[in-house]
Amino acid sequence: MNSLDAKVGPGEYGTWRFTSLGALTEEVEHRLLWEMIGDPGQRLVLDVGCGDGLLARKICAKGARVVGVDPDPAMLAAAVTQGGSQTNGPWWVCGRAQALPFKNECCDMALSVTVLCFLAASDALQAMRETARVLKPGGRLILGELSPYSLWALRRRLRGWLGASLWRRARFRGPNALKKLVSEVGLQIDEMRGAVFYPPWW
Repeated sequence: MNSLDAKVGPGEYGTWRFTSLGALTEEVEHRLLWEMIGDPGQRLVLDVGCGDGLLARKICAKGARVVGVDPDPAMLAAAVTQGGSQTNGPWWVCGRAQALPFKNECCDMALSVTVLCFLAASDALQAMRETARVLKPGGRLILGELSPYSLWALRRRLRGWLGASLWRRARFRGPNALKKLVSEVGLQIDEMRGAVFYPPWW
């Protein structure tokens, strides 16, 4: 989101979740994420582009130590309002994916969901470098992006053509592009899976 002049705010998140389609889609996405996250235990998990912090709070409730980072102060304010503890977390940090404000090899797991599509090619590569830098050896990255071949991507492109600057400048990357990005920063790909296969209308 950092490289765009328009952003999705916390109000849009809430409105989307209250629709039948939004609630179903988020449930399906989170189901797949949980299959890949597994039991986080007491691990330190970094949620890059945490938005209003819903996923970070759910992971924290499972016992993990979670840090959510986002460049948008409005999103972080919503995350603080909806929950978080100075003692148990999640903890919220303002920062960009391209320059994570954390030391090397500090986290066990990193999540990056619907972040790279808002970054230009050079910024996306830098964001992946930063994620690889903060992961401990043997740590895990879970990367979630919208396929450019889906009707969901087509719908967002149409919104861009109709004037929505956020989606006009979005860049959807397919499996090969994501594999290339991850490989370039020295991370090994264990698995690639899809989650949402129905069209973006009810």
